[in-house]
Amino acid sequence: MEAILLVGGQGTRLRPLTISTPKPLLPTAGVAFLAHQLARAQAAGVDRIVFATSYRAEMFEAAFGTHAHGVDLAYVSEAEPLGTGGAIRNAARALTCDPDEPVLILNGDILSGHDVTAQVALHEKSSAAVTLHLTRVEDPSRFGCVPTDPDGRVAAFLEKTPHPVTDQINAGCYVFRRSAIDTIPEHEVVSVERETFPSLISSGAVVMGYVETAYWLDVGTPQAFVQGSRDLVLGKIASSAMPGEPGERLTLHGAIVSPGAVVRGGTTVGRGAEVEPGATVIGSVLQDGAFVAEGATVRDSVVGRGARVGAGAVLDGVILGDGAMVGPGNELRDGLRLWPGIALPPTAVRFSTDA
Repeated sequence: MEAILLVGGQGTRLRPLTISTPKPLLPTAGVAFLAHQLARAQAAGVDRIVFATSYRAEMFEAAFGTHAHGVDLAYVSEAEPLGTGGAIRNAARALTCDPDEPVLILNGDILSGHDVTAQVALHEKSSAAVTLHLTRVEDPSRFGCVPTDPDGRVAAFLEKTPHPVTDQINAGCYVFRRSAIDTIPEHEVVSVERETFPSLISSGAVVMGYVETAYWLDVGTPQAFVQGSRDLVLGKIASSAMPGEPGERLTLHGAIVSPGAVVRGGTTVGRGAEVEPGATVIGSVLQDGAFVAEGATVRDSVVGRGARVGAGAVLDGVILGDGAMVGPGNELRDGLRLWPGIALPPTAVRFSTDA
């Protein structure tokens, strides 16, 4: 089976982390986020993946080459962003399968533990044009809803509303019949949710919903990105790509965690990073070469490559860009983001997005 992996977005919600690195390549539980998706796709029977790239397209092949995690890889780039449907159609020119064969479509910012094999099986059994993974959420008003009939056939795609008719939402993993991809217009900006799927339904094509409420997370925001990495380390979602066993922390090669430090809650300590005695790091991502000084506290945060947290400083729900420095005594909270290379001098001032 072949797949298309959508990785063209700029990841603006995750800046400054994505200024130099595309979102799907950000280190997540010790490896690039995409490594987890490649491993899951291979386990589901995928043997070839086409990357649909755009933003910093050259970095993907540099990271993975032509074969990784048991899967052959190809790359197709968009000169201009074409939307989800346009990106799928553009990447399809690199597919080699027959018109009736299934093609798995994966989004580069979704971490999911659902049964892909079962989704493909439903697609084949139903002779569907497309089969969508649908998940249930507590507050569907924040999403577009996807109602289905008693047989699981998708009835409509509804925009966000304060009074949703179902708690089922589009979870961003699709199985297309190869010939259904060819119905998407070429070289045009196309949305699968607003154009492709409604058009297929109105034409009488079979569009099925595979409903499963396994682990599912859109890692597109800083809070969700940290949660995804933390959940992988803790083993709340399994991944054969993670370089180590699940536990309270993942410590990569060359990292130093002093005996007097507290590092737990699914924290990743990157290559060459250091945590000094008396420091506390909970549920966070310390990227390669990061440094946390004695007495500092880092919680639910990302400390970028080579970034430094001074003695006694506090970070809670914060993103430090690569090479940023927080001097001793600073207190940063509530979603604050420090751009790469910025240095805060020693102080006793509290900074937050509410300040």
